[in-house]
Amino acid sequence: MSLIDVDKIEITVLVDNELDPITPSMHPEVHYAGQMRGLNLTPITKDEHNHNHNHGDRGDAALELRMDSICCAAHGLSLLITATKGDEKHTLLFDAGPEGAVWERNVGRLQADVSGVEVIHLSHWHRDHSGGLEAAISKISAARAASQRREDKSETQNVVVDLHPDRPDFRGVQFPGRPPISLEADPTFAQLEAAGAVVEKHAEAHIVGGGFFWVSGEIPRLTEYEGGIRGAVRYTTATGQWTPDPLIKEERLVACRLKGKGLVVFTGCSHAGVVNACRHAVSQVAEDNALHAVVGGFHMADNDPTKMKATVADLKALSPTVILPGHCTGWRFKYDYEQAVPGSLVPCFVGTKYVLDSVTTQPPA
Repeated sequence: MSLIDVDKIEITVLVDNELDPITPSMHPEVHYAGQMRGLNLTPITKDEHNHNHNHGDRGDAALELRMDSICCAAHGLSLLITATKGDEKHTLLFDAGPEGAVWERNVGRLQADVSGVEVIHLSHWHRDHSGGLEAAISKISAARAASQRREDKSETQNVVVDLHPDRPDFRGVQFPGRPPISLEADPTFAQLEAAGAVVEKHAEAHIVGGGFFWVSGEIPRLTEYEGGIRGAVRYTTATGQWTPDPLIKEERLVACRLKGKGLVVFTGCSHAGVVNACRHAVSQVAEDNALHAVVGGFHMADNDPTKMKATVADLKALSPTVILPGHCTGWRFKYDYEQAVPGSLVPCFVGTKYVLDSVTTQPPA
């Protein structure tokens, strides 16, 4: 099955490091709905915390903006991605953030419909992307079952979790002359199955979601400066040893092709390098080498000025129409890229819905 061009891609950011529910997008290619733009206004009946304040105590105000309905930022990433072609749509969950409580809280506060999720894709084995998987599987499974009951369908298929088979026992970081610092373990395959998932392991590139999404295999490391994480290590229980693991070689990206616009690349952390990731996706599934958008973590927050400058130049040369950087990208890279390509950047904020459309129109005021 080949990758199908889609008409529209909707991206709801369920988990990200940054929150900004106020700033609108000024880019004509991105329709943008933040939480302060009418998504979390509730009718005023009475103050749940102080029953002396009822409707009418605030003049003619009928709606209230509640702080407990705004999403919470966390160190991690989770994107709810729905691609549409005509009347057909497919939904994929890209990563699940660092912990189940954050993922569930934000889904609830956004009132996000996760019943359509067919596949959960894990970009790589790091806890800030995998920690919410069990909670996500449980909540999605319950939503799917409820949807099936409403449609009077007797059988509900379990959600598929798409994973790379090379799961480390533990990952961590080690600084010269110091003992390793271990990260929390990722959920095991058995734990994910126990949560209700159908676990599928893929080391090679493949198509999911009815042909709407392309999942890469290992991303070739071709640039001289994208060398992975300094000091990264992994622990193998069988050998009892920590060994160098800077490349995070199992990291995979997801791509969609937007009709008439080009490729939209989703990257979890870009440990392979955001330039390597984009070049690989373009070489494999883009038409006419067109790169339309890059969404997710670029992992530039801890990088030196030399690598920053080279990445800005090479990403600019790939000519994406818009980039939506989030998670581990860092403010310095966003600033530098916006200076190099003014007006091309839309930050990826938690609690926000972004729409990329095959038809360009001005965003709503």
